[in-house]
Amino acid sequence: MTAKSRHWTWLPSLYFAEGLPFVAVMTVSVIMYKRLDISNTEIAFYTSWLYLPWVIKPLWSPVVDILKTRRFWIIAMQLLVGAGFAAIALCIPTDNFFRYSLAAFWLVAFSSATHDIAADGFYILSLNDHEQAWFVGIRNTFYRLAMISGQGLLVMVAGFLENETNDLQLSWSIAFYLLAAIFVMLFAWHRRVLPRPDTDIEGRAESLRTLLAKFVETFITFFRKEHIGKVIAFLLLYRVAEAQLTKLAPPFLLDDRAVGGLGLGTADVGFVYGTAGALMLTLGGLAGGFLAARNGLKYWLWWMVMAINLPDAVYVLLAYLQPPSLLPVVIAVGVEQFGYGLGFAAYTLYMLYVSRGAHSTAHFAICTGFMALGMMLPGMFSGWLQESLGYPHFFVWVLVATIPSFLVVAMIPLDAEFGRDKAAKA
Repeated sequence: MTAKSRHWTWLPSLYFAEGLPFVAVMTVSVIMYKRLDISNTEIAFYTSWLYLPWVIKPLWSPVVDILKTRRFWIIAMQLLVGAGFAAIALCIPTDNFFRYSLAAFWLVAFSSATHDIAADGFYILSLNDHEQAWFVGIRNTFYRLAMISGQGLLVMVAGFLENETNDLQLSWSIAFYLLAAIFVMLFAWHRRVLPRPDTDIEGRAESLRTLLAKFVETFITFFRKEHIGKVIAFLLLYRVAEAQLTKLAPPFLLDDRAVGGLGLGTADVGFVYGTAGALMLTLGGLAGGFLAARNGLKYWLWWMVMAINLPDAVYVLLAYLQPPSLLPVVIAVGVEQFGYGLGFAAYTLYMLYVSRGAHSTAHFAICTGFMALGMMLPGMFSGWLQESLGYPHFFVWVLVATIPSFLVVAMIPLDAEFGRDKAAKA
């Protein structure tokens, strides 16, 4: 079996395991709280705060980089995420469920953020530059398939249970018990199949002073990178429109038509994201990785920034037209998801580009921390903004908010050959 073939045994499931808790914390929680009658303002504000573990994870990324192996952290955090999902399931039927379930979501979020550090570092250590470019579409696809499984299949299950039991709390509690069981299985699988690359070295017992010195060195070397101001601007602003759209798209689909929504049921929302959404996301993610590997990221960068931003216009059409059937909604979400899959490949590859060199694991974690901050801050006020403007005007605003993404892409430095297949250049 070739090295590339061996990567298929663990890489797809690893990024599925990375994406599933993220979508549960960031998106499934939104749908659940909406069904349990929490307001859009509260949902957007409090669930945006759940981005914080991904924002500040660079503060403990050197610990993952230095102590134990990345493989150890991956396996341990998958078990802890499963425990967090079980805790959420226990909290949902209780009094003050909003407060208690948010606390359990925080446990999942911190565990998942630590898992991300280890998984991304393991990816960098286990694959060479060309393999990283070739598999970026695969990893993004399975990451986003996990997200589609969460906001698609899992939500469909919850919707089916709502109809069968007429008990919203019981239905969502069962859904989160299911997530807990899935993570127990992922823990068992990765404990068995994850490779042990020579570069994934177990940390040595070192003094606190040495650990602190390495911690400081990690951050200093990152912020000394050339054109770091432009890089940070890109990380913060490339997804500023998507950050707002992501928080309000599910409530828009669920809200009554009288308040500007589409009036879909829980199972319908799961169906929309789990059919055309899943298929088109897969195609977009694969296309992004393969195109970058063929011609280099710089060649496709402008096409990718257009792909991630311009399809947001479909929500303007949906908000103004409020189509009576499900088919236009499925098509619109499919278009938006394809664009997201294609455009996010550029973002991931650029983070890998910035992270090359010493401390690659920790530097990638810093990049993803800025990415999370870029999602957290716009998302916090998006619910209030939507309730102030109404859905049609809010989605027009989202289109206006795509402008910074184009501006930062025009500024960033990038090697024209990065990610390109050497065989393609020959």
